[in-house]
Amino acid sequence: MMRTMTPQQILDHLDRGTPWPPDGQTAQGDDVAAAYGVALAVRALRVARGEQPVGFKIGFTNRTIWQRYRVFAPIWGTVWNTTAHFSEGRGALPLRTLCQPRIEPEVVFGIRATPAEEPSLEQVFDCVDWLAPGFELVQSHCAHWVFTAAQTVADGGLHGRLLIGAKTPVRQLAGSGVALDTLLAGRSVRLTRDGTLVEQGHGRHVLDGPLHALRHFVLELQRCPGAPALAPGDVVTTGTWTDAWPVGPGEVWRAQFDAPWGALEVALR
Repeated sequence: MMRTMTPQQILDHLDRGTPWPPDGQTAQGDDVAAAYGVALAVRALRVARGEQPVGFKIGFTNRTIWQRYRVFAPIWGTVWNTTAHFSEGRGALPLRTLCQPRIEPEVVFGIRATPAEEPSLEQVFDCVDWLAPGFELVQSHCAHWVFTAAQTVADGGLHGRLLIGAKTPVRQLAGSGVALDTLLAGRSVRLTRDGTLVEQGHGRHVLDGPLHALRHFVLELQRCPGAPALAPGDVVTTGTWTDAWPVGPGEVWRAQFDAPWGALEVALR
């Protein structure tokens, strides 16, 4: 029999950095749509205690890892003022309270305007203020990173920490959504740990390009009952260009993106 977990119990595990019980499950089982209701209830608990949402993460936009994790569509979760960090080129992130943490190199968007209903790619582009390289530390409270899609949603979209690098105004990169899509889809990243190459990833792996991932997320957010609208000032990290790699304290990870960004480095402690 599965053990039903309440939103407060899920939050307690998140705060402690402890795994869910082996038979842990939400009351909604494998219903992904209902699991967003659980995630929004956890979000409300965090807001009530004083945390401030500052944006969103999109997970599982990289189709090359779907089979590995048995999750076959993107999901999303909330980014917080307590989990988002900014750095021009080199930052540090704590691993404390994270459960089975892994690292992902991503591109982060800064939002300047709320998108229209069911926006086109060009309308989504018009709502972007800036782009930046990023590192997301993801986590799972399910043993051995074995979970259902609904569990990942209830687990906050696996979000743990987000490091955001130097911002570049979007109009310095491209004058249209088509141009930005082409630029991002054609870029790659070299991910290293302590100077050793771990993996090379590509922007096209992220739903054919990060701008497509952003549009997909906007549509899903608009269709989710009770979800907040994307707002000016929000950040959205659009999904990993590589696999998610296990991390430990003392490691230094570096993402060397193709121009125009260069490198972002993070020391883990």
